[in-house]
Amino acid sequence: MAVLPACQHQPVCPSADLPDREAAHIVAHHPEQGWSLLCNGVLLFEDTGELLPDGQIIAPHRALGTEHIAVAA
Repeated sequence: MAVLPACQHQPVCPSADLPDREAAHIVAHHPEQGWSLLCNGVLLFEDTGELLPDGQIIAPHRALGTEHIAVAA
């Protein structure tokens, strides 16, 4: 993956190795393809999965719904 220039936002966006990495600014948004590139180099997918600049994969972590399905006995 290409090296991105250092973040110029103020305050500086969190780096890709921090837990709040998703708070970085979006630099490319492709909703038709289901992903966005953050200024820290993280690819953020619409299912909340992530691909970090070092190749590490973060599994989707979307919150589970609170709806319950009744099962007939």
